[in-house]
Amino acid sequence: MKRQYNGKLKESLRNFCRCGIAGWCLEVIFTSSESWMRGDMRLMGRTSLWMFPIYGMGVLLPGIVNTADRWLTGLSAFPEAGTDRISPPARLVRHGLMDMVLIFTAEYVTGTILKHFNVCPWDYSMWPDHIGGVSIPLSADGSKYFEQKESYI
Repeated sequence: MKRQYNGKLKESLRNFCRCGIAGWCLEVIFTSSESWMRGDMRLMGRTSLWMFPIYGMGVLLPGIVNTADRWLTGLSAFPEAGTDRISPPARLVRHGLMDMVLIFTAEYVTGTILKHFNVCPWDYSMWPDHIGGVSIPLSADGSKYFEQKESYI
């Protein structure tokens, strides 16, 4: 039993590191593209050490979403909600929406905590629809962000 627990813990830590590193890399690529849009061909990207554990928390998403699936399956109002009875496209949409809500919530909570200590690496207070300067309620496809981003560059 202890060996099985250690194996799951090691795998979770490995996946935490994978999510953290992937997040860092994607953020550097994204901020580099902002540099390119400004005409700066040095393509300087940036991130913060604070972002590693925040991105690493992405490892929790599948467990939370799967728990929500099991919970929905047990509700009498949603007899077709079980993962074995829902179509793959509907499951993908449901999981995507749940992931989006969880990510926005994590962004708001972690941003609020970091802002309290004056170390928050992002600031959305320039956007008209920001929430406390630490989160922006976006449409699912992010087009609103990119439309506004172009007007600020």
